[in-house]
Amino acid sequence: MIHSHVTHPSPGGLTSSVKPTDAALVQRVLEGDVESFAVLVDRHHERCLRIALRLLGNTEDAEETLQDAFVRAYRALGRYEEREQFGPWLTRILVNRCRTAITRRVRHGKTFVDDELAIAAAATRDRADGAMWRAEVERALAALPAEQREAFVLKHVEELEYDEMAEITGAGVSALKMRVKRARERLRALLGGDDN
Repeated sequence: MIHSHVTHPSPGGLTSSVKPTDAALVQRVLEGDVESFAVLVDRHHERCLRIALRLLGNTEDAEETLQDAFVRAYRALGRYEEREQFGPWLTRILVNRCRTAITRRVRHGKTFVDDELAIAAAATRDRADGAMWRAEVERALAALPAEQREAFVLKHVEELEYDEMAEITGAGVSALKMRVKRARERLRALLGGDDN
């Protein structure tokens, strides 16, 4: 595994550990240093996998879609504009790949969530309550329309601001606020929190 810290000589012959910015790493990749892209992948992998998993519902699809997003990002680095931040740019690519995966799944009649969580919960008594609740939440998220699920995950799981979400999704801020509101209402109803 490549480490994201690079050691540089400093004045006086001592070495210092400097963590390069995403922009510096992108520049290195564009100059032919492929290993710098591995550093970018390491830096953003966990967050991107979390987003893909929440949007797609299972690990296999999330990992496959994330791999596709990284490959597309690598190929598009020449069009990457330094004024943008790499993280939101990569997230935009990932969200678009997730949308494509969801569309493909709907066309092929696949369900959104597999029952891995429910099976694991039934098999493990000590963690049954927590796992069952997680499975219930995952199923409720799966029942949301894709646009609402995407907006909810970006707002409440990734804790992004609406302007960041707009940049990633291409939707307007008011539309995103409405999607999040509807997602919350639907989740509340699905999880039995509706007082009506």
